[in-house]
Amino acid sequence: MAVIGNTMPTLLEASKLYTGDGTPLPVAELLTEQNPILDDIPWFESNQTTGERLAVRTGLPSAVYRKLNAGIPASKSRYADVTESTGMLTSLGKIDKALADLSPNPADFRVRENMGHFTAMNQTFADRLFYGDTDINPEQFLGFAPRFSTADPDDAENAVQLINGGGTGTDNSSIWLIGWGKEGAYGIYPKGSKAGLVHKDYGEELVKDADGNEFPAYRDWFEWHHGIAVKDWRNIVRVANVDMSALTKDASAGADLIDLMVQAVEQINAPEAVKLAFYVPRTVRSFLRRQITNKDNVWLSMGEVAGRKAVQFDGIPVRRVDALSVNESAITFP
Repeated sequence: MAVIGNTMPTLLEASKLYTGDGTPLPVAELLTEQNPILDDIPWFESNQTTGERLAVRTGLPSAVYRKLNAGIPASKSRYADVTESTGMLTSLGKIDKALADLSPNPADFRVRENMGHFTAMNQTFADRLFYGDTDINPEQFLGFAPRFSTADPDDAENAVQLINGGGTGTDNSSIWLIGWGKEGAYGIYPKGSKAGLVHKDYGEELVKDADGNEFPAYRDWFEWHHGIAVKDWRNIVRVANVDMSALTKDASAGADLIDLMVQAVEQINAPEAVKLAFYVPRTVRSFLRRQITNKDNVWLSMGEVAGRKAVQFDGIPVRRVDALSVNESAITFP
């Protein structure tokens, strides 16, 4: 599998391009500290100010055996033009000036107090990464679930990338295997921006409390412009219909997580061209982690990825994503 490096920069690495001294933007550091997903996603400047226009191959050219003294017909790949949009995620910090000035280092105090805003932005991003629907909320960006929402190949060509976990009802979740890179999915930020990140220090201003009374406060404005582009959906797999209520730690009942994850890996079209990562809800990763000590286990292990401890499946990191719903309705499989 490919490794993220200079050719596939993380948000932290991409932000270094805009500081002049090779250090990352502080906002990028604070976001990445709290969000392991950002260790996986490569980020690229989009070719438009509001998104990325890309050509997605929909068909291959033909290849034929040629006879001597005989020609072959001309052929070419078929492409579709797709425009991926970005959204502007914002948050406004407000810290009582008197409280900050009590600290021996008011600047550091403001950073710590604003961490809640970065937490909220990370949680919102993770939720929209999977469930963002621009048909419902056009100001956001299109997430993975709306792209992989049907298992009927008559309705969508990428239906073959959905695997049935066997659950019914409305207490299901999904396991996602995503191939990151220019041959799979990648993050985008607007053309001309500094990795899509903005921090404006408005300094001291008079603000109002809940009763409308004014007091001096330090104000900070944060913006994060981002989106996701999918170049090749064949390098993304959704294991849907994983019944949360039926799971057991020894896999004696409910979905066979190991078998489903093996199927997902085998469904990836070009594993050598992308960086793979699994994304699962908390309950699923807990079950997987407890199976590591099983004497018959050959798939699961604990390792370190980008400086963080991580469960690994066949060498692929398994990230816990609390934003993944455990109340998904079952997807119908033909």
